[in-house]
Amino acid sequence: MEEIKIAVIGLGYVGLPLARLFSTKYRTVGYDMNRQRVEALMKGHDATLEVDDELLQKAIRDNGFRCTSDIEDIKDCNFYIVAVPTPVDENNHPDLRPLRIASETVGRVISKDDVVVYESTVYPGVTEEECVPVIERVSGLKLNKDFFAGYSPERVNPGDKTHTVEKIKKVTSGSTPAIADYVDEVYNSVLENGTHKAPSIKVAEASKIIENSQRDVNIAFMNELAKIFNAMGIDTQDVIEAASSKWNFIKMTPGLVGGHCIGVDPYYLIEKAHVYGVLPRVMSNARRLNDGMGSYVANQVIKLMNKKGVMVKDANVLILGFTFKENCPDTRNTKVEDIYRTLEEYTHNITVYDPWVDTEHVKMEYGVDVKKRMPAKEFDVCILAVAHEKFKNIDVRRLVRKGGVVYDVKGVLDRAVVDGRL
Repeated sequence: MEEIKIAVIGLGYVGLPLARLFSTKYRTVGYDMNRQRVEALMKGHDATLEVDDELLQKAIRDNGFRCTSDIEDIKDCNFYIVAVPTPVDENNHPDLRPLRIASETVGRVISKDDVVVYESTVYPGVTEEECVPVIERVSGLKLNKDFFAGYSPERVNPGDKTHTVEKIKKVTSGSTPAIADYVDEVYNSVLENGTHKAPSIKVAEASKIIENSQRDVNIAFMNELAKIFNAMGIDTQDVIEAASSKWNFIKMTPGLVGGHCIGVDPYYLIEKAHVYGVLPRVMSNARRLNDGMGSYVANQVIKLMNKKGVMVKDANVLILGFTFKENCPDTRNTKVEDIYRTLEEYTHNITVYDPWVDTEHVKMEYGVDVKKRMPAKEFDVCILAVAHEKFKNIDVRRLVRKGGVVYDVKGVLDRAVVDGRL
């Protein structure tokens, strides 16, 4: 093989950290259609905060890493990595349009003997049955004759500064045994903990989709337990702590399941299962249960308000946090929105405070005004929805009028000040 020149297509939460890492060893170009995103990155700032500005600037300055929206800038590459989103539509069916567009992009630049590796989360078969045919049609080249393919599923955990991309053990695969070895070698060259080479692309695709589906099902079980124990007047967190004293108990907690992985990816496997005549009841029920937890929390809060004599109509409500998880700015598929929408049926006096978010983006995407500073006023209700580190030391009782309600979704506040928790 000639000198490796890498192009990473899609510079979001997955693509940018990966491109930055590869730039430490290979000539690397990041490609994204969003010109504003590219311009910001070339100025040395990543709005997702996945790559520290210092690291990004070092990659640009010392490694020659660059980002572009011009397809001509990736034509001389020979190792293409596709890391674009795989969302679902309004009916929770897989939306493969970003992958198809990215595959068309690859088809316009790929040359003989080049390799394309997909990282986007998909159901088994998408790489070879959906993406490769697009490349073949656009390029006129044939798989395993003129070019080769691989799949290495992303394992990025937004906001996690411990399990960063270079420390993650990656699954790799290729369209031929030789290419599987080659892809594995390329990834191994930049990873601290190595790789697991899967026997086929489909196995690699399946391994990724079940990672997130497993967590979804497990969290759904805990959410169901929370509903049962709340109805019985038993504290779920106390039950989990007691059960955790057994050596083989898997400790998980109930909560809101948002984001672009656990709350979305299972729908891809559910869709494919139906094609093969299999009814995936466990996964489907888990998705329904988890998708309903935002409104469940809101209704639990309303129940507590009624018990304490707090007028629900026009109540002043404070929601702490709007991101889908703690200590990161990611608001994709946040289920805090469901809490907000349910309470909005009773009151428009809802204040959302989250110092992490891009307020303009949230306003455009969700139509919700988010404050980046704590409002100086007293509220009837305070809901801690996201466990940002900054929230853990807040004296919530000073924010809530006497007789008001404090609800802790994440179970991180002092029990003495909390009226209810998930």
